Formats: sequence, C-alpha cells, structure tokens
Amino acid sequence: MLGYVMVGTNDIDKAAKFYDTLFAAMGAKREMEYPDFILWDLGEGKTNFSITKPYDGKAACIGNGSMNAFYVTSNDEVDRLYALAMELGASDEGVPGKREFDENFYAGYFRDLDGNKLNFFHYPMGLD
Repeated sequence: MLGYVMVGTNDIDKAAKFYDTLFAAMGAKREMEYPDFILWDLGEGKTNFSITKPYDGKAACIGNGSMNAFYVTSNDEVDRLYALAMELGASDEGVPGKREFDENFYAGYFRDLDGNKLNFFHYPMGLD
C-alpha cells in the first residue's frame, strides 16, 4: 500500500553509507539520488525507503512513537541484518527475538545513526 517511507538525516553521506551497506545485504539498490535525497528499491512489490535532508532547512529529528519495519523471510535473516545494523553503528532498541503479544512474531529493533527507530521482522503470514 505504501509507495515509500522517508526519514530525515543531518548527514546525507554518513546515512547513505549506513543504508547502502544495510540494504545491499537485503539485495536492495539505490533507485533515485539527488544531493539531499536518496531512495532505495527494496524489491518488486515492496515499499521503497528514502533518506532526506529536511526541505525546510531545519535539523532532522526523530518522531517519538514513529518506526519503520522491514519484513524479511526468516528469523535468521532478522538476526543477520540486526547484527549488521549494530556493526554499522546503530543503537539497540530490542534484541532479536519473539515478542510476547504473538509467539510467531520475531523482530529486532534498532535506531539508525540519526536516531530513527527501525526494525527487521519475520512473521509467517503468507508474505514468504
């Protein structure tokens, strides 16, 4: 349903390096790039992801209660990508594991270099 998700950054080069490495591990690639905006194609039928310096020229800041979640096809993939995010300088917001509200929901939560909250999750619901 969503076409793309966008998060703000105060350092486009640093954020681009982080997401280039993280998304390459998912098989994604840059699809669109401008000096203050980059969009990655996460695959056919999937919502694209982008970073931008805020248009209004003010500093990018995180949204309290906002989060972007990336669906992957296995718990092992959650573990692998979460570990890679940590290696790239992300901060932990919840180590990979099953969540109490549904034993089939497996996720690892983290914040990117600008403090945006994200997760990788696997939930067997016909998306595999």
